[in-house]
Amino acid sequence: MSQINHTEVAIVGAGIVGLAHALAAVKRGYKVTVFERNLAAVGASIRNFGMVWPIGQPTGKLRDRAIRSREIWIEIAEKAELYHDPSGSLLLAYRQDELDVLEEFMAFNKNNSEIALLNADEVAKKSNAAVTESLLGALWSRTEMTVDPREAIQKLPTFLANNYPIKFQFGKTVNAISYPNLQVGNESWTADRIFVCSGADIETLYPDVYAESNITKVKLQMMRTKPQPEKWRLGPSLCAGLTLTHYGSFNNCQSLDALKRRVEIETPHFLEWGIHVMASQNGLGELILGDSHEYGLNPEPFDRAEINDYVLDYLQKFAKFPSIAIAETWHGVYAKLPGKTEFIAEPEPNVILVNALSGAGMTLSFGLAEENISAFI
Repeated sequence: MSQINHTEVAIVGAGIVGLAHALAAVKRGYKVTVFERNLAAVGASIRNFGMVWPIGQPTGKLRDRAIRSREIWIEIAEKAELYHDPSGSLLLAYRQDELDVLEEFMAFNKNNSEIALLNADEVAKKSNAAVTESLLGALWSRTEMTVDPREAIQKLPTFLANNYPIKFQFGKTVNAISYPNLQVGNESWTADRIFVCSGADIETLYPDVYAESNITKVKLQMMRTKPQPEKWRLGPSLCAGLTLTHYGSFNNCQSLDALKRRVEIETPHFLEWGIHVMASQNGLGELILGDSHEYGLNPEPFDRAEINDYVLDYLQKFAKFPSIAIAETWHGVYAKLPGKTEFIAEPEPNVILVNALSGAGMTLSFGLAEENISAFI
């Protein structure tokens, strides 16, 4: 008879959602084993801006979760010596309908001391990258932070394994779960609690649950520049009017409808490809640029050059850099549950599925993990 291995908490998936749940579990005193089918996490967790973006989350539970996640990011990034830049963000408005949304947003959030509506001169003092010509105003938020997802997802497992009772099993696919049993390749495991935090594994382990979940997939295209010359720094992450149409924090602004109508009439390709444009910078000085959003269960594997052209054209209307030389292009795919901010299910007792953070994994995972560990253990 083959040996049966045991762990108190089993985590399936070593992306940011899995790592966050592993950390939350060990902080509560549990021993954890993380199973990752690849030799390293290669999914959406390394294919994003690295932006921790509380300003995009609606006031209340989600904003609070994002702020808590930011606190954990800072704590763990300092301990693990990971790049992290709490540089804040600027959302730039060049059209009156964009400024209308920002003013309405400020009225809704007048007690939030972390944000301010700036004029062009004030923006120039905060950013040497923002285009201030024809700038009507900008939303400044101090809560945003940038990490390097490639560095963080690569280094965090080693840091966690060296400092906490967490063991990582890379290159090990979980083939079946029947609580408390997990079949991992030719190995048998048992666990007191099981968290499946990988979309690919949810699809294969619980196909009926996945099929009934209404989860869809979102493909995004992104770019990375060569390191900026002479150690030039971006400062606050930048975005502009299109971003107002993307994040839920602005949805209660009645003036948003007029902005959306104008975008639909003037630039329908932005809506066709789900484009809104942002720029962040990593510790190597490279700018991370994007992105687009294509929805469907079977995303097109081929990238479209015109989408990257649309992004770069719009970007250069609100931001200027020493160099825009592109070093790399790629796409990522993440899970989204329309109308919800995450998918959580318990298909059998003590087995919890966590997925579909809808592109906000870097922003929300650590806070959500604390909530889930508290609720299910």
